[in-house]
Order: sequence, then C-alpha cells, then structure tokens
Amino acid sequence: MARNLLKLGALEAQKTVFLLCDVQETFRPHIKHFGEVVRVANKMLEAAKHFNIPVYVSEQYPKGLGHTTKDINVDGAALVYDKTTFSMYSQELKDRLKKDVPNLGSVVLFGIETHVCIEQTVIDLLNEDINVHVLADGVSSRSLMDRNLALQRFQSLGCFVGTSENVLFKLLKDKNHPVFKQISKLNTKPTPSEFGAED
Repeated sequence: MARNLLKLGALEAQKTVFLLCDVQETFRPHIKHFGEVVRVANKMLEAAKHFNIPVYVSEQYPKGLGHTTKDINVDGAALVYDKTTFSMYSQELKDRLKKDVPNLGSVVLFGIETHVCIEQTVIDLLNEDINVHVLADGVSSRSLMDRNLALQRFQSLGCFVGTSENVLFKLLKDKNHPVFKQISKLNTKPTPSEFGAED
C-alpha cells in the first residue's frame, strides 16, 4: 500500500498553511540574521498569494513589544493575532484553521525565536498529527547555538527542516505549474552560507 506522501514531506497547496511567528521590530537588534528572516518571510508571503495559501501571523505581546516589522507587509494575511503563549498554536489559531482549512495536512513555519516560540509551536502541531516544515533560512534566535540545536531537535521529533526554495518547489511539483515563472523569480537569491554557522 502507498504511504501518505504528506507524511514523507510532500506538500499540497490546498492542504497547506504558512505560519509567520513574531517577527517584531523590537527584536531586530538581538536576533542573528534578522534581515535574512525578513527576506524569507516576504518571499513566502508573496508565494502564498500565487498558491492561494493562507498566512497566519502571530505577534508576541504587541502591547509591550510592538507589531510585526514594517519591512514585512502582512496586509494579505488571513489572520494577524496577538499572543502571550510562546506557541503560535493558541485556541484562536486552532479555531480559525478548523474553519478556514478543514482538510489541513501541513504547516510551513518561519519566524523567531527558533528554540522558543518556533519549537513550542512545532511540538503542539506535531501533537495534533499535523506535518510541520520549518524553514531553516527563515528562522533564527539571539544565539546561533540555540537556533542550530533547535533545528536538530525538530528533525528528531519528525519535523521536516528545509529551505524556502525547497518548500516552494515541493509546492510547484512540475515545471508546467501555472505559477512556475513567478515562483522561480522569488528564488534568485540563495541563503547566505554563513547563516547557520556557529557564533
């Protein structure tokens, strides 16, 4: 019997959502490669429009920590919501996902911080038997050691750790996909090799 392709890391646009976690301006001076995380977030938000994939954006305690950086345009997001829990998978998000994407199979996750909010979101999603793809070029922390150890933990938990380009081409599947040209244009700049090196 054939295995479930989503469990093997395949992606289907109509069963996928993107989650952008806490990329708030306040964190810019503290997060390693903050600019790269912003660049990848913008790439994924643009790609989401072409694939008709809904994007959900969390902001950690915005009353005290401010909103998502203005460098990311979240106007097209399905939901921008505030949270105090570290995990993005709050009751509010859970309810919206059930309503918006009842056949949800996979989540693509990016933002900050890798070892705190991203990790706790990963755990909650995997606990609900949702396949999780974390973008290695779209997540970071104040310490690259924390970031890199978290990425290792994700793999041992059964999470797919890849790059934005890897995920977008999995969504395309075929050069004849109607948005192939638009998505290819988003992938002209590779992730800098020093992203992921130790402190």
